[in-house]
Amino acid sequence: MPIGPDLPSVSMLTQIAADHGIALDTVDAAAYRGLMAGLVRSCRRIEEFPELKLPVKYPRTPGHRPHPSENPFNGWYWRCEIEGADDGVLKGQRVAVKDAVSVAGVPMMNGSRVLEGFVPDIDATVVTRILDAGGTIIGKTNCEDFSFSGGGHTCSHGPVSNPHNPECNPGGSSNGSAVVLVTGQADLAIGGDQGGSIRLPASWSGLYGLKPTYGLVPYTGCAMIEATLDHVGPMANTTEGIARLLTAIAGSDPLDPRQRGMIPPGFPTDYMPALTRGVAGLRIAIVREGFGQSGEDTGSPPSDPEVDRRVTEAIRRFRKLGATVEEISIPMHLDAFHIWNVVATEGAADFVLRGAGLGTNWLGYYNTGLADALARGMQSRPNDLAPPVKLVLFCGEYMRRSYHGRYYGKAQNLRHLANDAYESALARYDLLAMPTIPFTATPMVARDASIEETVVTALNMIRNVCVANLTGHPAISLPCGTLAGLPIGLMLTGRHFEDDKLIAASAAFEASGNWREM
Repeated sequence: MPIGPDLPSVSMLTQIAADHGIALDTVDAAAYRGLMAGLVRSCRRIEEFPELKLPVKYPRTPGHRPHPSENPFNGWYWRCEIEGADDGVLKGQRVAVKDAVSVAGVPMMNGSRVLEGFVPDIDATVVTRILDAGGTIIGKTNCEDFSFSGGGHTCSHGPVSNPHNPECNPGGSSNGSAVVLVTGQADLAIGGDQGGSIRLPASWSGLYGLKPTYGLVPYTGCAMIEATLDHVGPMANTTEGIARLLTAIAGSDPLDPRQRGMIPPGFPTDYMPALTRGVAGLRIAIVREGFGQSGEDTGSPPSDPEVDRRVTEAIRRFRKLGATVEEISIPMHLDAFHIWNVVATEGAADFVLRGAGLGTNWLGYYNTGLADALARGMQSRPNDLAPPVKLVLFCGEYMRRSYHGRYYGKAQNLRHLANDAYESALARYDLLAMPTIPFTATPMVARDASIEETVVTALNMIRNVCVANLTGHPAISLPCGTLAGLPIGLMLTGRHFEDDKLIAASAAFEASGNWREM
């Protein structure tokens, strides 16, 4: 029997036609069916060729699902041990990888039951680079269902708890990566970030998280959400850890379409020297719109005045370190959320939930194995999707059917407004500063909470962080104090490909005092 697709039945063709409002009788359907034989032959022919696969360079065993006794706060999805090269910038470093990243031979669920049983046969580019740099990958970390939450409560393996207070959210969607760092079970971790998913858990769990410049770190081999928003980057307990991991994973990858024309030839990717550079002479702007938010137009809690005050005090500490600090206004910072919301919702619904995370019309590596598993899971287990994922699907499908993608297209056409506003500010200042989240970690909701409570708790903290996903500017969250025992995060945003300045500022701030005592 030939390998590949079969011709559709006449009845299937008439149904396809009906779904698109085309009148097609059985005679005409049979004619079209015959004409489709050419495409079927082509599909069968390409099945005979071996497919391009990302390399798997280092031996490993499948590992194991951790017992609860070795998994405090539920940070781990899977444990393994993959030794990398004999030397490199990550030698001796234990690295955890978010379960949205493919590691060959190790199960991958991206936080969702829809992918249960899937085992990738490739290593994502960042995985290979970690191992090439001497790191040891010690496991996959739990994340939110499809990474569609900034809370901590939608992971299919149960909620991931905040290590500072288990009754609170740790921040998501890279929540497991944050937890295994804070609890000392890993030295470094990889997170993903489409709307703040590295910086949110960094803020609420009390660590460092960098969303790099769009395209600086290749996304190849990771579970895609929205190709114009996708970022993957480093998380660590220290700024030095951020610099080490970014040094290992940054750089050009011809298989990632996000990078085409983005990285200048010969662009340096050694971020270790930035650790001792300091901030003397830097100009830092406090962005007024990042504070004092009412939350009325987004359903978010209002800013906590005490969080605002402590973040402002932390930013002003940079003056003592040699920087200039001034306050500015960027009104578009608030409206940028609405542009991001349309792009992220319609884009993810079309690309991931209807398109099996594969899509068409882009030049790069297509993860067909993950797409096959995702398509099967969406057909067999759609009811297992978490409420935030279902909401994205319903919103995206409604907008497609009623408005044929018009609002997605208009939102993409309006991205320049946010980028122009940030670029204008960054022409005068080196860094923009504001709270990562203007309130501390929210209480964890019960697994049987209402749909409304589950969704609101998953998405009510992204107002400040999502803008840099829209503009592509690098942004880092660093811990700058606590309130009632819960960490507070300060976010710095810089110019495109000036990630080194974020690292320099973070390192200088870190060296100036213990954030837990601030």
